[in-house]
Amino acid sequence: MIFNDDNEIIDVVSQRAILVGINSDDKDILIQNSMQELKELALAAGAEVIDMVIQNKSKVDPAYFVGKGKVDEIKLKCTALDANTVIFNDELSGSQIRNLEEKLEVSIIDRTTLILDIFARRAKTKEGKLQVEMAQLRYRLPRLVGLGRSLSRTGGGIGTRGPGEQKLELDRRRILDRISDIKRQIQEVKKHREIQRAQRKKNKIPIAALVGYTNAGKSTLMNKLLALTSEESKNKMVYSEDILFATLDTYHRRILFDDKKEFILIDTVGFVGKLPHHLVEAFKATLEEVVEADLLIHVIDASNENYEMQIKVTNEVLKELGALNKPTIYVFNKSDKVLDKVLYSIKNSLFVSALTGEGIDKLIKLIKDHLFKDMQTYKLLIPYDKGDIYSYLCDKTNVINTDYKNEGILVKADLDTINFNKLKKYIVQD
Repeated sequence: MIFNDDNEIIDVVSQRAILVGINSDDKDILIQNSMQELKELALAAGAEVIDMVIQNKSKVDPAYFVGKGKVDEIKLKCTALDANTVIFNDELSGSQIRNLEEKLEVSIIDRTTLILDIFARRAKTKEGKLQVEMAQLRYRLPRLVGLGRSLSRTGGGIGTRGPGEQKLELDRRRILDRISDIKRQIQEVKKHREIQRAQRKKNKIPIAALVGYTNAGKSTLMNKLLALTSEESKNKMVYSEDILFATLDTYHRRILFDDKKEFILIDTVGFVGKLPHHLVEAFKATLEEVVEADLLIHVIDASNENYEMQIKVTNEVLKELGALNKPTIYVFNKSDKVLDKVLYSIKNSLFVSALTGEGIDKLIKLIKDHLFKDMQTYKLLIPYDKGDIYSYLCDKTNVINTDYKNEGILVKADLDTINFNKLKKYIVQD
């Protein structure tokens, strides 16, 4: 339901969309995969996809993106199929949008606007909403002239969410002022996050971050790991659904296993092909969590035939963030949908199914091997008058066995470097 400035309900226009793409390198399979993803994005934004047009063209037309003849063909299709929206598979300039709207007399949406619209729908937290709004305003700023007609639409639909209806009349200066205001608010949230991050570092709790293409199953995997940990964590499941960009907000969850090994698991926003640069810039504050992580868990949809492209896209974003060379586990998820499970030739990779639990035990072992590699088993002799030390051992470490001797309690336990330095006066040799 959409409201106008007088808080009156406006009927939302049902968007019947034709998708348009350019095949510039004669690789049919690549353009088909890209257009299929565009279709899924359009459906996620609430549009009904009624046709798809692909033009083999080496260079983009500066006036219409596609050739003039193809524009005429698209106009005929719009009339015949009663389409009121045309969605392009690349980012359009302001003049291209203006020219296409004048020629086709329908709503013109490009891939960037489509992705930004989905983010505007899905953002739940204050920070997420601010980040999306800033990306939308930065996208619109150089297109104010070209977007004149599309920004005047009042029927709702793709491209009018987020800063949409109430801010369509903003001129360049007001947009710049709003961007500055959003930056200030995001900076305040960033300071709060830095305080939390500093506290985690002080407590020396290791951090693992889930990264990967959208809909690879990161949130489902987080929930599976939460289900295997403490009762407290089981009540902190995150939202997950088999759609593109089901979640945008960053989640932090404490994972505590039976052997007292604990770490913070972070679920980050998924990536997508041709991810708008404005969006990456806007979400950099959130994605800094990836840079600070001790381990990346790169989740890949093993059932997607285009998984190699998805790995490449994710790695490109990680490279831009300066996090590509971090220790990484490659998790090929959705193994329950894969018949031929030939393990890919990538170091530290394994098949799992976050849905069925297949391979999760191996994943947990890999995570522990990476995050707790400095942990060793020691024997400690705790005097009977040091009950607080014994309680600390039982509470904070994995106690393997306990033996009561005349001179004190002999404890065999796993210690990391921090606990070793804290308790080394009680360590005894075999």
